[in-house]
Amino acid sequence: MLDNLTQRLAKVVKTLRGQARLTDENISDMLREVRMALLEADVALPVVKDLVARIREKAVGQEVVGSLTPGQALVGVVHDELAALMGGATASLNFATQPPAIVLMAGLQGAGKTTTVGKLAKWLKETQKKKVLTVSCDVYRPAAIEQLRTVTGQAGAEFFPSTPDQKPVDIARAAVEFAKTRYFDVLLVDTAGRLAIDQAMMDEIRALHQAINPIETLFVVDAMLGQDAVNTAKAFKDALPLTGVVLTKLDGDARGGAALSVRHVTGAPLKFAGVGEKLTGLEEFHPQRMASRILGMGDIMGLVEEARRQVDEDQAKEFAQKLKSGKGFDLNDFKTQIAQMRKMGGLSALMDKLPAQFAGAAQQMQGGADDKAIRRIEGIINSMTPAERSKPELIKANRKRRIAAGSGTSVQEVNRLLNQFEQTQKMMKQFSKGGMQKMMRGMKGMLPGMR
Repeated sequence: MLDNLTQRLAKVVKTLRGQARLTDENISDMLREVRMALLEADVALPVVKDLVARIREKAVGQEVVGSLTPGQALVGVVHDELAALMGGATASLNFATQPPAIVLMAGLQGAGKTTTVGKLAKWLKETQKKKVLTVSCDVYRPAAIEQLRTVTGQAGAEFFPSTPDQKPVDIARAAVEFAKTRYFDVLLVDTAGRLAIDQAMMDEIRALHQAINPIETLFVVDAMLGQDAVNTAKAFKDALPLTGVVLTKLDGDARGGAALSVRHVTGAPLKFAGVGEKLTGLEEFHPQRMASRILGMGDIMGLVEEARRQVDEDQAKEFAQKLKSGKGFDLNDFKTQIAQMRKMGGLSALMDKLPAQFAGAAQQMQGGADDKAIRRIEGIINSMTPAERSKPELIKANRKRRIAAGSGTSVQEVNRLLNQFEQTQKMMKQFSKGGMQKMMRGMKGMLPGMR
């Protein structure tokens, strides 16, 4: 997301080294680069003008104190202004009402509203310990109701049934009544979208809003929309009192300017970001952390939180105990570590949250291995017998040929995996003996796919 902006800013920072302070002259080039990068990232022109003016105002004449270089001071200013543009502080959902807290989801068709309802239901249930009910008021799109029923079931929440012959307002009122009598904490209301904004859709969603009076009205927008996101945001802002925005498909290869434009246009805080197809792919939106990621500083806090959520604590303790007791590290453990990494979104998701210099170093160390390469490694290990996984030294030429044929790979790839495993095994032995410095030198074997 916004990789181009990250690269341009890194280039500008290099040119500012060795200067005592930030002046009108030495930030002009930087502002030109920032402006171009933002426009190329599909950020709306009024937003770009406003941001650049604020950066200039804050940066000109700023003293470079302590051990900071002008480049670092400048990045500090840009970071603060980017975070302010996206809302500044993290905004949470408001539950300060008599249950059920009603959350109305609005947005165009294809933005990912229904999937987001499922993701939000899962997030509320697992992280907020809420009893969640969902309902679909989309009586137009074929199978919309069935889709919500399916994702709600996968999320472990409850679903209020509706049929295409009912009126959306009647469905919503019945769901509210049901949620009150069954003591639900939250009711998530999925609404109909259109391929483009039209009067009928806006009239309907206004009527729905008046009928159920939600405490939260979330505007769901596709991060890949670019400039169109601004027009859509304006239309929904005029029709509804929006309380928050959910950006979907933030993990896509689009230029991602919607992340910076929508908050400015709607005045509503960005509350969630959709980052993947799975129901676990929903993150609270933290403007400070997103600004850090855009500037190549990574999101270490996000990485830690993801690890806490996804990593099996008992399994981790068992693994630590095994290492401590000196029982050794086998291919079953190697596979478990790969599985844990995949649960956290795979190698690409981890790289995205690492600071740029570490991500680059890690990518170099792993020889450009991607998530496909990691899946191949899992396939090779799955083609081994339990005895071979426990004692890799048993794997000689004949066995290698059988494993390669079973996993659809080559003998060379099997050899490469065994070499990587050997490096990792040596590192784990050093770790179990407390050789931290030795372990750091052996880091090249840490990630599957490294050479």
